[in-house]
Amino acid sequence: MSAQPFVVLDGIAKRWKGALGVQDICLTIEEGSFVALLGPSGCGKSTTLRLLAGLETPDEGRIMIDGADVTHRPASARNLSMVFQSYALFPHLSVAENVMFGMKVRRVPKAERLRSLHRAMEITGLLGFEDRKPNELSGGQRQRVALARAIVAGQRLCLMDEPLSNLDAKLRHAVRKDIKKLQQDLGITVVYVTHDQTEAMSMADKVVLMRDGEIQQIGTPEQLYSQPENTFAAEFVGAPPMALIDGAALPGFSDGHTIGVRAENIVLAETGQGDLQCRVTDCEFLGAETFIGLQHPQARGLTLKVAGLKNIPAGQVIDIVLARETLLSFDKEGRKIPQG
Repeated sequence: MSAQPFVVLDGIAKRWKGALGVQDICLTIEEGSFVALLGPSGCGKSTTLRLLAGLETPDEGRIMIDGADVTHRPASARNLSMVFQSYALFPHLSVAENVMFGMKVRRVPKAERLRSLHRAMEITGLLGFEDRKPNELSGGQRQRVALARAIVAGQRLCLMDEPLSNLDAKLRHAVRKDIKKLQQDLGITVVYVTHDQTEAMSMADKVVLMRDGEIQQIGTPEQLYSQPENTFAAEFVGAPPMALIDGAALPGFSDGHTIGVRAENIVLAETGQGDLQCRVTDCEFLGAETFIGLQHPQARGLTLKVAGLKNIPAGQVIDIVLARETLLSFDKEGRKIPQG
């Protein structure tokens, strides 16, 4: 894997009739990496991907791919492949014909097309499905056909726009593993758009968190989870999200500051010996652990995580202790205050 930047977005902005799409998007992507663009609907992640793909042209900034300025090049001249949410398969063509369609258009010799087809079918676990039509396949199989088509394109850069959102939870988990393994086995660079933080955290080497057309934080999944740069990142990343507490509610913290704490860093305390006294709202048993929802007038998102099954009746008042060394402080604008 090259340590040199493979994809660079430098000061990218896009507006429609004056309305903001994205602005000041600065992002460097190394070759062979898996980068997730994460954020809520309307945050600009798909717009960023379309700008990178050449489906939209930026109003400001430039886009570099493999050292070449492609800002104004059409999608067909950017040497990349795409996988869409909708699969984008031809219903009247067989699996094999769908996969080989692009190669046929490019007049790739038949023998080479068949070799590429066999390899892609083998990699995606679709051997034996070549003659089926898309309507004879499950959702997961159709997405694998779309992946196979991207594989035979032979491009070093693959863009994926919410490819798993049409699948049920079990299939999403399986295909998520398939995509990550394919990316690693083929050594390709993937830029992956998702609103699902579980997808981003489990697949990506680097996560780009966006809101309102701007990048909020760039880092590894562990960095976004443990060291969110602002309260938006704290509450968006993690299941459950980070709880936020008014600093005035905790001894030793400044009024006006917000304190962040993860569920695993909250411990049940003896009555009268905790940092906070809270009311139980609900218990969610997940097998290996139980999440206990808590209510406090100066906090939001408080959740206590305990091992195994723990049932505390809703309405009961309990005391909790926070692991002080893990707490993060945020200022009035929601920005993380450097520790130390």
